[in-house]
Amino acid sequence: MAPPSKPRRATVHDVAAAAGISRGTVSRVLNGGYVSAEARAAIEAAIAEVGYVPNTAARNLVMRRSQAVGFLALEPHSLLLDDPNIGAIMLGANEVLSVADHQMVNLVVDSARDTERVARYLSGGFVDGAIIVSARSHDPITRVIAELRLPATFVGHPPDLHRSIPYVGIDNVGSARAITERLAATGREHIAMIAAALDRDSGADRLTGFRAALGDRFDPRLVAEVPLYDYASGVKGMRELLAREPRIDGLFAASDALAAGALEVLRDAGRSAPGDIGVVGFDDSSWALRTQPPLSTVHQPAREIGRNAADLVLRQLRGEEPAPGNVLLPTPIVWRASA
Repeated sequence: MAPPSKPRRATVHDVAAAAGISRGTVSRVLNGGYVSAEARAAIEAAIAEVGYVPNTAARNLVMRRSQAVGFLALEPHSLLLDDPNIGAIMLGANEVLSVADHQMVNLVVDSARDTERVARYLSGGFVDGAIIVSARSHDPITRVIAELRLPATFVGHPPDLHRSIPYVGIDNVGSARAITERLAATGREHIAMIAAALDRDSGADRLTGFRAALGDRFDPRLVAEVPLYDYASGVKGMRELLAREPRIDGLFAASDALAAGALEVLRDAGRSAPGDIGVVGFDDSSWALRTQPPLSTVHQPAREIGRNAADLVLRQLRGEEPAPGNVLLPTPIVWRASA
């Protein structure tokens, strides 16, 4: 007895016949083109009737599209898991890509070897576009993206970013200046900063904003430079600052995770916040509500940043030119009990 034959897969021809509409019109609907509302309704009803399922793999092969967008996080592996901002940016981007039927491919770049591997991957046509987070000044990935002319959006603005590549972010200078001025307005006289990631625009800009807020009161001895926006760097930076100047009565930490580490050192030293020292952070991440007391900080709309970054990539994939200028999102101050 012969095995039962598999049911024949419905085709575009079947949809066209059932709808009483030309195959070309059906193809326009399937590829996102314009048709009349009546024709679209007839085609959608016919698709349901014949059980047509688009062969996405074949269509992508013809169009030379992967239906995938790379999410490149240029961070150490440990920080990637510990930083709630990167996770929120990633989730926001994925929301938009998912609605557009695109897969997000996560790529972590933590070494020169990673850079070479990811550059080969991007060159191979495995993704249609890319979102890049935490690029440093003169990062090789920035050059690779420009050379490939890959539709891309950067989160943040490396100084060597080509003007044709859009970016989305926040005003780090203005935000850092605003929260430092508010801290100074509480009467603090010796205000210090834990400054992180000065090889990125975000870190350098936050230090610029801090310095601008203090003006003539700025003391370079009261700036502790650390490499990363993480808890351990906050511990290290705060210890350095107390050793340099025990009279510190105000602190701006360039991230909430840094501020949380600093608060631990202050508790161990028998100093209270905000009684002995006012402490403010940056991000309004989950760290801000885990500290005791809860942290005054700058709200960074990380999820919305991710959504905007994904939207800019999709616009490029549709053949649209990015709008003049770039996307900077608002960053209100959230004042809590730490200062």
